[in-house]
Amino acid sequence: MGAGLAEFLAASARGGLLPWQAEQEAAARYGAGAREVEAAALGSGLMPSRYARNAGTIGLAGQARLHAATVVVAGCGGLGGYLVELLARLGVGAIVAVDPDSFEESNLNRQLLATVSSLGLPKAEAAARRIREINPAVIARPVRAILDSRNAPAILEGADAVADGLDRIESRRDVASACAALGVPFVHAAVAGWYAQATVQAPGSRAVEELYGPREGAGVESDLGNPAFAPALAAAIEAAETCKLLLGLGRGLAGRLLSVDLLAMESAEFPL
Repeated sequence: MGAGLAEFLAASARGGLLPWQAEQEAAARYGAGAREVEAAALGSGLMPSRYARNAGTIGLAGQARLHAATVVVAGCGGLGGYLVELLARLGVGAIVAVDPDSFEESNLNRQLLATVSSLGLPKAEAAARRIREINPAVIARPVRAILDSRNAPAILEGADAVADGLDRIESRRDVASACAALGVPFVHAAVAGWYAQATVQAPGSRAVEELYGPREGAGVESDLGNPAFAPALAAAIEAAETCKLLLGLGRGLAGRLLSVDLLAMESAEFPL
């Protein structure tokens, strides 16, 4: 199947781009899954057309690296819903969506995956369904659980990065500690009202634990709430940091805390 599939893909490409229709035809003709077809295309030097606007920034080799990567999204609410959307559209090959909760009405103001029709549905399942709708070549694995020190080794196995969509300090501290123990980068963000912050805890670092200390609860978010734009901004920063980590590009936020004040439209950096 390998040689025949590669030949079919090469014949179906247009200007180095492989249309989705050709991917579907290849899958049916050769009994392959969408992920296998996409891997074959990238391995043959062809860019699936869905990633055409990634090409100038990420490139073919970078797209292949994203395709081979696994990211765990811890929490699929305000931050996490945007994260799974962005990572799936980037082409991250496997996304593990972890969340114990179901959607409720108070989620509708800011959570991308929360709709009137999804009220009562598990967030992890909704995240996986959304990923499959966007990009069938991405493995979407929902885990309806609280990610903590007990289950982290199993859930994080094979992960190249963990993206923070959590909403409680103790949960962030637990997951950050598990990532430190397992040598997995932890991309952190948090939002409250008009404000957002982000950093990256590199393997071997305890930055997030040091940032929050012994505090618990939801922090100032419980008083300020969260309008729709704050998690969207923070998740975009997280997605960019995750992408850079996976590709080994640019200057990341490891060792720095980025703080954004949307009311004053100002940002600041603090060393960690």
